[in-house]
Amino acid sequence: MTGRRPAPRFEPRPRAGRRTGWDAVRPWLVRAGIAVAVVVAYFLLPLDHLGPQRPVLSWTLFALLLTVVAVLLLRQIRHVLLDRPDSRPGVVISLLIVLSVHVFSATYYALAKQPGEFSGLHTRLDALYFTVVTLATVGYGDITPRGQAARLVTVLQIVYSFVFLTAAATALTTRLRDVVVRRPERGRSR
Repeated sequence: MTGRRPAPRFEPRPRAGRRTGWDAVRPWLVRAGIAVAVVVAYFLLPLDHLGPQRPVLSWTLFALLLTVVAVLLLRQIRHVLLDRPDSRPGVVISLLIVLSVHVFSATYYALAKQPGEFSGLHTRLDALYFTVVTLATVGYGDITPRGQAARLVTVLQIVYSFVFLTAAATALTTRLRDVVVRRPERGRSR
């Protein structure tokens, strides 16, 4: 032995209130599991019982689900604007967007059961495709709403996307920008 002590090992300490390891990953895994469950439920739920056979139930479910998602989105936006440190809008807003996409998809699928409402929409995947294309662009033209109810729901989706999803995405990017700006720069405090 030379009498030299081994160099101390540097182990960064987590900042106060910051999770590390499994505690940091677990909430994300839970939320990813919820998103997967929404997608699986969309493909497994008996949506064939909705549509022209039960119009009151169909429209009520559509309105109720969209209202709940809108209220929850507004609540998350409020948390961002009030700068609540205990909220996790990034995860919640993402899940609510996934849910709203699937609510519209289910509605389009149910509407397509009514003759003359849609051209080119035959399956749940067609409905999901149409929803995402409508959300992201003005459409490709391969699936078109022909009936009045289908056009109404398409217009509602466009307005809903402009108002709620855009506001939610803006709140989310604002929160992320604030987190990055507040993060102390590494190496400057030494």
